[in-house]
Amino acid sequence: MTAERISDIWGERTPFGAGGTWPARVDTHLVDGIVESQVDRWVKGACLLCSNGCGVEVAVADGRIVGMRGRADDRINHGRLGPKGLYGWQGQQHDRLTTPLIRRDGKLVETDWETAMSAIVDRSDSLLKSKGPLSHGFFTSGQLMIEEFYTLAVIGKAGIGTPHMDGNTRLCTATASAAFQESFGCDGQPGSYTDVDHCDALFLFGHNVAETQTVLWARMLDRLDGPNPPRLVCVDPRRTNVAERATVHLPIRNGTNLALMNALVHELIARDAIDHDYVDAHTIGFDELRRLTADTTPEWAAEICGVPADDIRAAAEIFATSRAVVSTCSMGFYQSHQATASSCQVNNLHLLRGMLGRPGAGILQMNGQPSAENNRETGCGPALPGFRNWNNPDHVRELAEMWNVDPLVIPHWSPPTNANAMFRYAEQGSIGFLWIAGTNPAVSMPDLARIRETLAGEQCFVVVSDGYLTETAELADVVLPSALWAEKTGTFTNVDRTVHLQEKAVDPPGQARGDLEVWVEYARRLGLSDKDGNPLPAWDTPEEAFEAWKRCSAGRQCDYSALTYEMLRDKGGIQWPVTAEAPEGTERLYTDGHFPTTFEACETFGHDVVTGAPTGRTRFLAARPDGRAVLKTAPYEPAYETPDEQYPLRLTTGRTVYHWHTRTKTRRASELQAAAPEMWVELSESDARALGVAEGDVVQVTSRRGSIEAPARISHVRDGVVFAPWHYGSSTSTAANELTISAWDPVSKQPELKVAAVSVRRLRAGTGPAPAPTETASAPVAPIAAGRGTGE
Repeated sequence: MTAERISDIWGERTPFGAGGTWPARVDTHLVDGIVESQVDRWVKGACLLCSNGCGVEVAVADGRIVGMRGRADDRINHGRLGPKGLYGWQGQQHDRLTTPLIRRDGKLVETDWETAMSAIVDRSDSLLKSKGPLSHGFFTSGQLMIEEFYTLAVIGKAGIGTPHMDGNTRLCTATASAAFQESFGCDGQPGSYTDVDHCDALFLFGHNVAETQTVLWARMLDRLDGPNPPRLVCVDPRRTNVAERATVHLPIRNGTNLALMNALVHELIARDAIDHDYVDAHTIGFDELRRLTADTTPEWAAEICGVPADDIRAAAEIFATSRAVVSTCSMGFYQSHQATASSCQVNNLHLLRGMLGRPGAGILQMNGQPSAENNRETGCGPALPGFRNWNNPDHVRELAEMWNVDPLVIPHWSPPTNANAMFRYAEQGSIGFLWIAGTNPAVSMPDLARIRETLAGEQCFVVVSDGYLTETAELADVVLPSALWAEKTGTFTNVDRTVHLQEKAVDPPGQARGDLEVWVEYARRLGLSDKDGNPLPAWDTPEEAFEAWKRCSAGRQCDYSALTYEMLRDKGGIQWPVTAEAPEGTERLYTDGHFPTTFEACETFGHDVVTGAPTGRTRFLAARPDGRAVLKTAPYEPAYETPDEQYPLRLTTGRTVYHWHTRTKTRRASELQAAAPEMWVELSESDARALGVAEGDVVQVTSRRGSIEAPARISHVRDGVVFAPWHYGSSTSTAANELTISAWDPVSKQPELKVAAVSVRRLRAGTGPAPAPTETASAPVAPIAAGRGTGE
């Protein structure tokens, strides 16, 4: 059906009961004046505008994209699309970079590819000869394709030999990976979206799925409106659309996640709601977990979190008495100072009850981006490809033999570098060459003034590959125009391990090129080669790169070895691992209760979740996990920055349903930009009254690092908390990350974007109500309406 997804975000309900099949509903949007008979062809692929990864067909007419429709046969969306999926692609048709740019006399000017690539390679080669591989850093996105990620991973780790590789996935998905590694020994999502179809309870921890994965929320809504609906627990300091439907809503103070989680685990143990047979056979660490949570009662947590102890007990009772629980976890937990410990406690709840590996019982530690999973799998960030262990010499040797390079070239001799450290090294000049691809850290990183100064400085040569002249590209020394989604062929993997193939639908504009093509040319010009003098990487096309990735993944947790482009064309999304033994893919992991915590299989030996100190091989072997999951937590500690007399309020940041990251694409899609055109901040009714602020008044929000100005909305955020969406970075006066702190979780190194101390003061009366995503959402302190912009 022709869909409208601005005011009707989730579409009409198609209710179904537990164990049923989610009914199909095909959403379609064609640009004005185009009817279906004018479409020349429909090109299969998947949406690349949130981590859901919905199957789509791209409408092409006269060589341009003219529309989108969902695929009814796709396991992820059953034909549905959300606002960004239906409309976001239109942003690719406006304001695109079409020629390379180079900085001359302080200004970016147009140039040709030969000049641009020569400048890049000359600087790269000079630094490699004078300073070595540690002079180079690569900062990528969660929106590239497997083929591109793996190509750059080989260039960086086997060709150049630098440990300085990370991406904006550090901001969204690093804790998901870290929590899986700490609990299960290896990355990899245990659950499946189909678990929503079977569960009798849903727990959403810091995950505003209604805005960030709209189609997944539609699936949940259809269960909630069907027979025998699941009970729903929502942990979020704001009364979001999810909270409106919750059986129990826990609006805890941001920064107190671990206190709540320790109390929930305490309650399970106190109630003896434990599957002792499962815990004894398939876990280690129960006695220590019990000791650390012995005194973390609901009353104790209530004082810290600011919610009633009885509500904490009610949530624990739901987990304790449900037959099958699905838990999701997202940025509300990840972007915090004890992110890994809190997320491990989500894993622990499921382990204590034996709720893994069967229909309806699963964990979805969400990704923030559509191909963040691939950045992790392929080793394009601070990891080795195929979820191999940085500290296992056998794993390093496997890669060296596969790539035909000396093992010493692969930078396992030093801990991998996270994005926070990379930008510090670039600031200091020890990284003198930084290539940024498909991301906009000049808006998305914390403490933006420092980031902009780093990127603009002469101490580091900055290359940006992007489809647009972003705030980051404006600071670069060389800018390369990139082909974007549907302008190239490749694969990507969503949250629940579903792999899709996106076929090229149209040509990129002007001289824009795909990242794989650009990076292969860079490697060839640089003369990267293996021990026998053969070119490195040894491929030129996407399908050749995919075949190489399959060989690299074989035998590992993320095994793609039996997957082919042809299978993906025929069937659509398929979940890894895909092997000779499981040629149709694998719906759930850990169905037998065996985990990759053996020395041969594990991706990490683990960390102290309090300090981040590595466990090390000796202590890991002494603990003898031997295929069992590890129960871990830590004592609660307050956030790095808490309210005081000068900064009495807590800031939290998040997203609105209509925009994606820094709006480079979505603000150029007219429907989406019209729905949420400019920045705002949210205050509770009580805080607004105390500050003398009315709906629409312009306020100044100030932290120790900077200030922003924006109209105020009076909303259902909890008292003492200020919410700001972080998409609006085109001006320093509206970029939420002007306020955020340079601090991070000790294990995942994910920045603490969800907690900062701020003050608010009224500047002037507004000219009207604060800008709202929909007309129905502008009333002060109304029940949460569709599209009010409800964060993570």
